[in-house]
Amino acid sequence: FSRFCGAKFCLGVGSGTDALRTALLACGIGVGDEVITTPITYTSTSLAIAHCGAKPVFVDVLDDGNIDPVKIEKAITKRTKAVLVVHMYGNVCDMDKIKAITKRHGLFLVDDCAHSQGASYKGKMAGSVSDISCFSFYPTKNLGAWGDAGAITTNSKKLLDKAFLFKNFGEVVKYYSKVIGYNSRLNTIQAVVLNEKLKYLKAWNKKRSDAALKYTKALEGVGDIKMLPFS
Repeated sequence: FSRFCGAKFCLGVGSGTDALRTALLACGIGVGDEVITTPITYTSTSLAIAHCGAKPVFVDVLDDGNIDPVKIEKAITKRTKAVLVVHMYGNVCDMDKIKAITKRHGLFLVDDCAHSQGASYKGKMAGSVSDISCFSFYPTKNLGAWGDAGAITTNSKKLLDKAFLFKNFGEVVKYYSKVIGYNSRLNTIQAVVLNEKLKYLKAWNKKRSDAALKYTKALEGVGDIKMLPFS
């Protein structure tokens, strides 16, 4: 999956929610911190922030459902530690603008890629353009396992090692916990299913896009219906 995304590293976890929580912990998010994010997402995004003891700070979205970069910068305070974006409906956020903001303010950039397996941004795959990326493979996703499953991708060995520590009981050496970790393994059966289904993901995504285009054309000009743009 790391090769598919164009990222150096991939870490399997038990669910998409675990991926988000583990990624935030790897970034050092904790009590009293603020994480800027979007309200247009599943509850897991905000729950993961709260599980770390931090506060989710919501900013509004653009017409494509993705977070507005201009509003991100306006929401930054001295407590802000990270920006957690969500690529909605297969549309990747404007990562160049968002990365420039996070770099300027010394913030971590985390992305929730639960809706964007196989999506790309300016030639780069989702999962390779932020500091650390989080995936859900819940069965309803376009790349779905047979049960709960998730993954983290990153190009940072430091963040990978920290993420592994938290998801593996906090252990570097067996039975010796360096931090207060937890157990979030990717079940082997789910990994086998995902490896097989990954071979067909590009073709399946193409079929989804073709179907969406048909609906968009058919519903054009019908009442006040407004279709979201998609890539």
